[in-house]
Amino acid sequence: MINPESVSRRQFLSSMIATAGSAALAGLACADKAEFPPTRVITKGPRHHWFGYYDKLQFDPSSRYVLGMEVAFEHRSPKEDDVIKIGMVDLQDQDRWIELGESSAWNWQQGCMLQWLPGSKTKVIWNDREQGQFVSRILDVKTGEGRTVASPVYSVSPDGKTAITPDFSRVQDVRPGYGYPGFPDPHFKDLAPQDSGIFKVDLETGKRELILTLEEISRTGTIPNQQQDIKHYFNHLLFSPDGSRFITLHRWQYPNGKRLSRMVTANLDGSDVRVVVDNGFVSHFIWRDPQHILTQSKATPDSPSWGDFLVKDVSQGKLQQVGKGVLDNGGHLTYLPGNEWILNDTYPKGKSRIQTPHLYHVTSGKRIDLGHFHSPAIYTGEWRVDTHPRFSPDAKYVCIDSPHKNEGRQLHLIDISKIVGQS
Repeated sequence: MINPESVSRRQFLSSMIATAGSAALAGLACADKAEFPPTRVITKGPRHHWFGYYDKLQFDPSSRYVLGMEVAFEHRSPKEDDVIKIGMVDLQDQDRWIELGESSAWNWQQGCMLQWLPGSKTKVIWNDREQGQFVSRILDVKTGEGRTVASPVYSVSPDGKTAITPDFSRVQDVRPGYGYPGFPDPHFKDLAPQDSGIFKVDLETGKRELILTLEEISRTGTIPNQQQDIKHYFNHLLFSPDGSRFITLHRWQYPNGKRLSRMVTANLDGSDVRVVVDNGFVSHFIWRDPQHILTQSKATPDSPSWGDFLVKDVSQGKLQQVGKGVLDNGGHLTYLPGNEWILNDTYPKGKSRIQTPHLYHVTSGKRIDLGHFHSPAIYTGEWRVDTHPRFSPDAKYVCIDSPHKNEGRQLHLIDISKIVGQS
């Protein structure tokens, strides 16, 4: 982990930023001038490999093993009987692929919620289906011992003992590509059911309890552009760094298919619900620390464009813009350990459909692009390939998903050690 008090690293940053005239530190480096950090593709065809969302632990604590998923097809929605392989890449053994298991509960954007179990050096967790329900698997990759929890998961607490999860059947109904096919929403006709919402899961006992219902959130605070026929759901959940609270997006869909969102936080028992961003326009987010959240939003409902904002975890928090005009306002945000750098990316831009993962130095306001990755036009909609950059615990590497030549989506490893001052 980065030590923010490191004298040598501070000296490195001071020296680098003082010479910020180079293309690498330009606010938006041009493709033909940028000197990008070393990158290699760590998976290969003919099968396709990816990881999914940006806020999960893809690397093990030693930064040696990189989790991924493997599939034989692309460019269509998954069916309930489509199976993907679960595996990991050994970065110290010629990027060897090690198969771990499989899943039939997955989607293109977030996979099967595959992640290293926080607090463990050797255990991973992912979602699957079994005997008519969604479940999660916990596997020790060293011993091969595994067990099944009778509930799917979304976000796992920092101590690895608790998970929170939305109703994936509900999500699949209103937002295909983020839920799992196969089990229809039993509350399909109910706009804000009492029996659906966010569940807390004890990963040690398997106990699952509903802690925040859609009915409750539908009558909490003021809902922008309120209508009687809007359909409520939760998506995108994340524990706070100290495990005391969680974020979720409360979303509602109109009959014409459009949707708006509010950012909500709560305690792990569903109490002390706070509508942090209530303007209806809020998306990707990450905790900076247990009291502050970095999120993409509009400053007001009438703002012409989105931005990146830091906000305190309070009801109707004040939005403070970060990196205006430099940090992309549509990417997937995370802080590197120490909070001196923000890792982000872009959606495909221009006729060439270029995606650009990048680092943003908070103190200096400088941006460093990590590469330009072409996304062919066929990768759109539900089966698009967002790069979703994830960093290693030692902050030496970033891993992204991106199409590679004629091999489809593959995992790419970017060495950022020289940028952030690692030896």
